Amino acid sequence: MGSKNQYSEHFSSWRHYTVVAAGLLLFTVLLLRVTQLQVLETDFLQNESVKRVVRDHKLPAYRGMIVDRNNEPLAVSTPVKSIWANPKQILKDGIDVSAVAAHLGMTTQALKQRINKSANREFIYLKRHMFPGQANKIAELNLPGIGLEQEYKRFYPAAEVASHIVGFTNIDETGIEGAELAYDDWLQGDLGVGRSVKDRLGRLVKDLGVIKPAQSGNELMLSIDLRLQYQAYRELKASVKQHGAKAGSLMMVDVASGEILALVNQPAFNPNNRSELNAAAVRNRSVTDIFEPGSTVKPFTVAAALMAGKVNVNSHINTHPGYMRLGNNTIRDHRNYGDLDITGILTKSSNVGVSKLALKLGGENLWSFYQDLGLGRPVGLGLPGENSGKVAVASNKWSKLQSATLSFGYGMAVTPLQLAQAYQVLANGGVKQPLTLIRKAPEVGKRVMSEKVAKQVTQMLETVVGPKGTARRAKVEGYTVAGKTGTVHKVGRKGYEDESYLALFAGMAPSNDPKIVTVVVVDDPSGREYYGGEVAAPIFSRVTQASLRLMNIPPTQYDDGTIAKVGI
Repeated sequence: MGSKNQYSEHFSSWRHYTVVAAGLLLFTVLLLRVTQLQVLETDFLQNESVKRVVRDHKLPAYRGMIVDRNNEPLAVSTPVKSIWANPKQILKDGIDVSAVAAHLGMTTQALKQRINKSANREFIYLKRHMFPGQANKIAELNLPGIGLEQEYKRFYPAAEVASHIVGFTNIDETGIEGAELAYDDWLQGDLGVGRSVKDRLGRLVKDLGVIKPAQSGNELMLSIDLRLQYQAYRELKASVKQHGAKAGSLMMVDVASGEILALVNQPAFNPNNRSELNAAAVRNRSVTDIFEPGSTVKPFTVAAALMAGKVNVNSHINTHPGYMRLGNNTIRDHRNYGDLDITGILTKSSNVGVSKLALKLGGENLWSFYQDLGLGRPVGLGLPGENSGKVAVASNKWSKLQSATLSFGYGMAVTPLQLAQAYQVLANGGVKQPLTLIRKAPEVGKRVMSEKVAKQVTQMLETVVGPKGTARRAKVEGYTVAGKTGTVHKVGRKGYEDESYLALFAGMAPSNDPKIVTVVVVDDPSGREYYGGEVAAPIFSRVTQASLRLMNIPPTQYDDGTIAKVGI
């Protein structure tokens, strides 16, 4: 019995010392850890604490406005709110999101599914770009894991009227079409940085102010005149619908400055509502689509022949019997026009007449002149997708057929933009002014045609709009007009299509002192009327009539047909 008691006392004593030793060891470890935290890692822990309560956040920058030449807004940014969530926190704390779902216009089940899909994430957007008043109702719920973020949303006051020029941005206000894309760096602002104190649930405790202020983007003033843009859009849309056409384009250029005053296409799109956006509507046909210009280039063949001294204004060309053979190919006129002077070649739009001029001139010389005018070369407007077109290939061995077809606009491809550039040269007395979409002072132009020849050809083109010409419906009451029609067979898979056309008209007004050049292209009119003089010329007439009056340009032609003297 005595030995058992001794053993029990010894075991109890050993256990006591073991517990005490363990306690002392634990206390020593805790003391060392406290010393480490309080002395050695004070700065680190304070920084970590600050990180969890003091947070930096981005401050959105206002994207620069886009305005027309008269400061009318074309693109503006409006303040909106975006709703975000922290799925990990919501699921951890079991937050009821049913009230949020109601304000977002979705079912509670749908919202929960979205949150569950992102269970391991700490940030997702629930809805972007809500109006502040609507978003603030969610903020008033004061739910952990649900927050609001200040953003901006792009709005386009002119909607589809200026859609192809202005373009649009994505949801993050980055330009992806039109001027929004071309001048994105200029329009973009620099994000700022704000600082605030938040609790562990992400709720705002104190706003510490702005660390770095946001810098707004720059304003962009375009050259277009919204008043003229509306007129052009309305008339082109109505005509495309009237003639059952596939598409259409219209471009108006200020002759002296090279500024684009209007640029419209059909079909168009509404950048404020992209639910039904499609590639065909978004395409800016004025700068991307190429076509054979047909008879609209005949004035430049005449100009080239006059400048080269191959003919003069009094020269005559025999177009009898209304066609000419070049090898196995036949070039035809609509009928036998017989003997024509140089003006008559343009008045009647004689293919035979300009072909004979081109043969006198030589294909290489004509090609070189087209290049000087800007045909088949990128204009460099800056809009995305600009097509350079094609005007044959320089060759030392131009066949007679190549030279002839080049003279009346076949075997080449240009954009409406390039055709407008060429007519600007003619209207500007032979001086090529760089086309621009930006409002700015005129640059020094380059002379590519003599002033004398430019005026002679312009006077010839006045007869095209006269009673004997092909563009009688391009006449503008009260103003002198000069221009040229074109009716071109479209090219299909098997070559030129017999029943598919492009109706064209390019002209200037007032022709005795040109202020504007307008090019009209109507793609594949399906009605009984399909000639340029029947479809495109009337659009030119209506748009030009309205535009000249809006620009306060006084009439240049009186009721009796007499012409007003410029400057009086």
